[in-house]
Amino acid sequence: MNIRAPRLRRWWLLPALLLLAWSGGFVWFLRIAERPTAVFERADGIVVLTGGADRIEEGLRLLTEGRAGRLLISGIGGKADLAAIAHGLGFDTAALADRVKLGREAMSTHGNAAETAAWVHDNRIGTLMVVTAWFHMPRAIVELQRTLPGVLLLPEPVHAQPRKGRPDPGFGATARLLVEEYTKYLIALAGLTTYLPAREATHA
Repeated sequence: MNIRAPRLRRWWLLPALLLLAWSGGFVWFLRIAERPTAVFERADGIVVLTGGADRIEEGLRLLTEGRAGRLLISGIGGKADLAAIAHGLGFDTAALADRVKLGREAMSTHGNAAETAAWVHDNRIGTLMVVTAWFHMPRAIVELQRTLPGVLLLPEPVHAQPRKGRPDPGFGATARLLVEEYTKYLIALAGLTTYLPAREATHA
């Protein structure tokens, strides 16, 4: 009688269950990342978590529309000034300069949250629009909620639009990006983001 077969089946059971749980969680993650968000007419401030020009463009648009009084662009990195950034995106910053702060210290989403918390405290902000990529929004909200208890966070997810000269990343690259972001989201939920490697700050 072969008693090894039941043991082998038990060894395969745990990895199969873990894979099933991970897959189900991934589907749930995509649903919460893609679900429509409410339109918020006004907030005290806006924070852009950098990672692409689309995010900065959205933040500046919201500010110029009068949707908030102040804007923080967190994790901008480098020495680029607001005039150069805005000009490249088609904005005139003459009337916005005293309302926009460039945060240059953050090197991760965890760092974005810390940088944002300091700015929110200095400016006594109670409602905050959060601008970042749609797939990054769940993790950004988790990190910001930890550093900003009592502040109402209003998601403004950005879906990158096709641009001339911007190649289509393709299905494979997009899938890898989403899997990586889901994994980082789980790490954020567990409160272990300090163990993630820092990214390079965005140079606009």
